[in-house]
Formats: sequence, structure tokens, C-alpha cells
Amino acid sequence: MEEINGEIEKTREIYERSIGNLPPTNEKKHWKRYIYLWINYALFEELISKDMERARSVYSECIKLIPHKEFSFSKIWILYANFEIRQLNLDKARLIYGQAIGRHPKSKIFDQYIHLEIELGNFDRVRTLYEKYLEIMPDNCDAWCKFAQLETELGETVRARAIFELAIQQPNLDRPEVVWKDFIDSEIQLKQFDFVKQLYRRLLEKTNHVKVWIGFIKFVHSIKDKQQQQQQQQLKQEDDSTTTTTTTNIDINQPTREIFNEAHKALSNSDKEERLLLLESWKEFEQTFGNQETLNQVLKKIPQRVIKRRSDGSGGIEEYFDYIFPEEEKSTQTSLKLLEAAQRWKKLKQQQELQKQQQQQES
Repeated sequence: MEEINGEIEKTREIYERSIGNLPPTNEKKHWKRYIYLWINYALFEELISKDMERARSVYSECIKLIPHKEFSFSKIWILYANFEIRQLNLDKARLIYGQAIGRHPKSKIFDQYIHLEIELGNFDRVRTLYEKYLEIMPDNCDAWCKFAQLETELGETVRARAIFELAIQQPNLDRPEVVWKDFIDSEIQLKQFDFVKQLYRRLLEKTNHVKVWIGFIKFVHSIKDKQQQQQQQQLKQEDDSTTTTTTTNIDINQPTREIFNEAHKALSNSDKEERLLLLESWKEFEQTFGNQETLNQVLKKIPQRVIKRRSDGSGGIEEYFDYIFPEEEKSTQTSLKLLEAAQRWKKLKQQQELQKQQQQQES
């Protein structure tokens, strides 16, 4: 209210009394609302009273008060730095970001500092910041990807590839799938298709997830048109008869089909839902690009969905869907045949023993 009425001194007095009431403990949850008192106070001095020195003093005193060894607040550091930028004090803003990184480094601090230097075009300084960022937080996938993206945008593709290579070697990435995806997408944009295939193979050595297989398959299928164009250009250099004979023998979908087959074998011991997902994708592919023969081969691999019952853990019974694959049916049939044979053999032995006993009794 005092702020609205333009009572500058009274407002200052209220803010001073408010910030004098420190939180009861050094737990961050008790400081969150308290910090906003300082933020509002600093904004009041800058925007209402137009006293920049007082605003700077408020930010500075707030920074001194926070127990940075236990926790910190990215927001107050960023607001302080942005305040100095508005005052055209770039060196002071850099110093503030540097202090924040030194006392309690956080991703938001690095991101804002890097954004500032990118806006200023200081890319060498940006590289230094990213190196420090990744030294402190080597598991931060977003940082690795943004660093590589920056180098790509600057035309430094060799640097970008080296950054991605370092990233995928890190043992404890928070989201490794993000790094792999960005690495692969980056190489696709550069049309390094052979290298992309190598990346997929390397990724499949680390994980046998069905989504990786499907991604690999979609990539191989997506480049078939480009490969077909290259083949046609090569064939144009030959005579017409050779061209006609060769093109009729080329099946551009065969590489995709081979990887489907490879994935199907690799996932044979995986979760049934994953195996079904792959087969559904394969069936859709054959319906679009294959023929009746290739489609039938896939349909033979599709599992049968059955309803089963099991205990729900509380004494009741629940129904659920299960999938029986053709190879499992064959295995079950073989087991049943073996069981039947064993039972016949047991029955025969019992009959022989019974006949033997009868003969002994007669003699």
C-alpha cells in the first residue's frame, strides 16, 4: 500500500523490518518466501525509487546472507546479474556469474551466463564456460547437447562430433538417450549415413531396446530413396539393356527387411510387448512396401493373444492378456509329446511289472 501511495521512505522501512526477520532454520524451504522479500525490495529500489546504488546494495546484502554452502538460489544471482547488465556493467555481471559458479554452481546459472556471452558473440568464452560446466556436471546431457549444437551452428562439425563422442563415453549420464538421439540427428543432417549406421550399431551394443531397433530400421528405410537415386545415376552411365536388367533385380527394401529379421532374433528373449511392437511395425512395413509373400512370412510370426488368470495378491483372481508366439507353441507341443511318450513308457513298464508278478505267482 505504501509503495502504491509513493511513500518511498515508509516502504523502505517496511522492507527493512521484513528482511530483518530471518528464517528459523537453514532449510531451503524456510528461505523461499524470505528471498522474495529481498527480490521485491531490490526491484522497488530500481523501478520505483530509481535508486540504483540502493538496489545494488540490496542484491549484494542478500547474496551475503544466503548460506551458500548448504543451498543457494539461482534466481537471485540471475536477477542481480541482469540488473548490472541494465546498468551496462558487463564486467560486474560476469563477476556475479563467476561468484555464483564458484560458490554454488547450478545449471541455470551456467545457461544464463552462456546465453549472455553468445549474445555478445564471445564464443571462445562460451567454450570455456561449457568446459567448466561439463567439468562440474559431466552427467548433464542438456549441456553436452547444447555445446555440440553450438559448434555445429558455428560450422565446427569436427568439434561437435568430438563433443558427442566424449558425451556418450560418460558413465552416469542423466538421460543418455537424449545425447544419442541428438548425435544421430546431427550426423543425419550432415548426410553422414554410413557413420549413422555405425552409431546405431554402437548404441545397440549398449541397449537392445525395441525403440532403438525401430529407429534404426526407419533410418535405413528413409535413405533407400537416396541410395536408389545414386544407383540410377550410376546405371545411366551404362547401356540401356544393362540398365533394364539391373533395375529389375534390385530390391531396395531388402536392407530394411534384413534389419527387421535381425531385430526379431535379437529380441527373442525380450519382453513380449516389445517383440509384438516390432512385429506390428514389420507388418505395417510389408503391407506398404512388400508383397503378399513377404507379408505372409511376417504374419506367421505374429503371436496369438490369449486371456489368462492369476492371483491379484489379495486372495482374488484377475484376468490378463498374454501372447503365445509360434515358436512357443511348437515348444509346448514338443513338451507335450515328450510327456505323452514318458507316460506311455511308464504305463508299459507298469504292465510289464504286473505280468512278471503274475507269472511268478503261477509258478
